[in-house]
Amino acid sequence: MRKNLLLIPGLFSLFVLSSCHAGSDPKIDAVKRAIDVAHAQLELSAAEFDSLSGFPRSLMPKFKVVDPKDWTSGFYPGTLWEAYRLTGDEHLRAEAEKFTARLEGIQYYKGTHDLGFMVFCSYGQQQQALHDAHSAEVIVEAANSLISRQDSVIGVIRSWDFGEWNYPVIIDNMMNLEMLFWASKHTGDPKYRDVAVRHADITLQNHFREDASSYHVVSYNDDGTVESRGTFQGYSDSSAWARGQGWGLYGYTMCYRETGDTTYLDHARRIASFVMNHPRTPEDLIPYWDYDAPDIPNAPRDASAAAVIASALFELSTLVPESEGKAYFERAEAMLMSLSSDAYLAEKGTNGGFILKHSVGHLPAESEIDTPLNYADYYYLEAIQRYLSLRGVDPLQL
Repeated sequence: MRKNLLLIPGLFSLFVLSSCHAGSDPKIDAVKRAIDVAHAQLELSAAEFDSLSGFPRSLMPKFKVVDPKDWTSGFYPGTLWEAYRLTGDEHLRAEAEKFTARLEGIQYYKGTHDLGFMVFCSYGQQQQALHDAHSAEVIVEAANSLISRQDSVIGVIRSWDFGEWNYPVIIDNMMNLEMLFWASKHTGDPKYRDVAVRHADITLQNHFREDASSYHVVSYNDDGTVESRGTFQGYSDSSAWARGQGWGLYGYTMCYRETGDTTYLDHARRIASFVMNHPRTPEDLIPYWDYDAPDIPNAPRDASAAAVIASALFELSTLVPESEGKAYFERAEAMLMSLSSDAYLAEKGTNGGFILKHSVGHLPAESEIDTPLNYADYYYLEAIQRYLSLRGVDPLQL
């Protein structure tokens, strides 16, 4: 979720030469403007929520504030950390530390699979910025809590503890594995990595269709066989929920980075091909909330899915040969430019302090439709960081 991208030799000419005149580059100018908007919006929201104990999640139609146990609680602190690295503003750093500290107790919480989102997107960002011992301790303890949700027979980390499923696992869970890889590298104990690899392998086997699109929810029987495949947040059991495709793309790209296993790289490529070549992709490349939504082209767009996909494609572009990487980079860049346009980027002082407009949380439940979402902002700023790194541009010099 936080990997700083380093330029590899095969991609040097692609990314760095284009940054030689970054000061007059309209794409860099668009990103500079986006950072300025993000800075102003986060200053606004931090002041608004300073006296509250929760975290801003969305705006539908008014502020939705969540407590630490909400799966999105880590994104707002993480976004503050990202903005701090993009601006160098020490006030943002202070706000990031304050909001991150509100999540300290979550490291012991074993009632969710989303500890990667909650802890690694907050304390993980703090660790990257400060390299402090305390954040490392919190992350490792959260990793211990997360692996407690793996069944030794079924082999994957259980997602939800509600509903009629026997043992549900959602594609989103791929995003929580990065914390486990980090914990093994930090402690030298392979147990966290082993859990992550087993989860990724079984998910790859059972979550994906022939065209590399994914189901949202796969439930398992106690013996590890599949009980059912379907959706919870998508249009139908057979549809391709847009953000879910982003979670899979991001997750397997990250797994290849962490393991070097080309099975993961090949699968990330297949997901990327599905997303990039889908016939129902809009002209501005911001996907409809579900690729199979029945009311396309009038279906709501999902900026959060676009932000996740763009960030993943930027990383994937560094892991493949130059010609292939160029295609991934250019698609991600075009998506980033769309997100940075007036159509999706908020005006300062509007949008409840959120950065992006037009995301979709859970349309089947009539929840968070065409609204800002904190995780859209998080992955948008991450995509900006990755883009600038690949362009060889120091954000603090913009």
